[in-house]
Amino acid sequence: MAVSIRSRHQTYKNAGVDIDLATNLLKKLKSKLALAKRPEMLAPIGGFGGLFQLDVSRYKKPVLVTSIDGVGTKLMVAAMMGKYESVGHDIVNHCVNDIAVQGAEPIYFLDYIGIGKLRSPLYEEVLGGIAAACRKVNCALLGGETAEMPGMYGEDFDLVGVITGVVEKDRIITGKKIKPGHVAIALPSNGLHTNGFSLARRVLFTVRRYDVGSHLKELKGESIGEALLKPHICYWPAIKGLMEAGTSLDGIAHITGGGLYDNVPRILPNKVNAVFSKSTIKNPPPIFKLIVEEGNIVDSEAYHVFNMGIGMVLFVPKAEEAATLKICREAGFKAFTCGTVVRGTGKSLVEE
Repeated sequence: MAVSIRSRHQTYKNAGVDIDLATNLLKKLKSKLALAKRPEMLAPIGGFGGLFQLDVSRYKKPVLVTSIDGVGTKLMVAAMMGKYESVGHDIVNHCVNDIAVQGAEPIYFLDYIGIGKLRSPLYEEVLGGIAAACRKVNCALLGGETAEMPGMYGEDFDLVGVITGVVEKDRIITGKKIKPGHVAIALPSNGLHTNGFSLARRVLFTVRRYDVGSHLKELKGESIGEALLKPHICYWPAIKGLMEAGTSLDGIAHITGGGLYDNVPRILPNKVNAVFSKSTIKNPPPIFKLIVEEGNIVDSEAYHVFNMGIGMVLFVPKAEEAATLKICREAGFKAFTCGTVVRGTGKSLVEE
């Protein structure tokens, strides 16, 4: 005689949530996660709240800077590739960049993973990538949350990060000092970073019907999946170097969703415009040209959706252009001048 579902002893596991699996996978990661720490941490990961004692003796007037962001539909490309470590780097680096534009040193980070069904090696790869990225910039991985919700996400998952940094009040970078005559210096991207993937996936996978393993001559030996999955670059080393050198770093814009058109005006005074020249962006990653041509995307749309080869824009006085380029290049970035500041109304313009 068959036993009805109603007569069985119901458990969380047969409802789709495996608590033991999460515990066991986290134990395996313990040594990796422990490497992403700072001496200000007062307790290891696992408590109800993370404890971080800010050493106020190091600062005169410390200001905490906090930001939250996600990886977006790049996670779908990671799932198609079956590779997840890079999206761990993505979420940390994106968040670090978002507070670095105000001059803030990253001090601690928390993650959130919402997933339909927890599985290996996805979990270990994502958290391992997060821990490695935090360690690289001396940012403590203070804690996180993994929510297994089979009725919510299905086979998909979401990844969100929250970061906190600190900056001296009189060293906060706001953009208020940007004025006509300043130059815009670009720190290059290595691809889409974490924005524009809904359009990229539509063009490449839905319209053109490529797959992540497709190798096209335009990508110079990379598959489409490899080009799309390159992790978001972290620009903090260049910004830190410029701040330590005393450079007049008067404004910084992280070029994320909205591109040059939307992100630069967030820091511009309302009496100036930033004018960028396409001709200065000589070697953008080839994935951009592929998406634009295959999707028949007009330039105004491309520069509004994608970073188009520029991951960060720095505004400095013309007199400090050469020194700024030198410091950025010494930090490992192929920096170049990409625009100028003129009188205007707080707009970002992209010209030939």
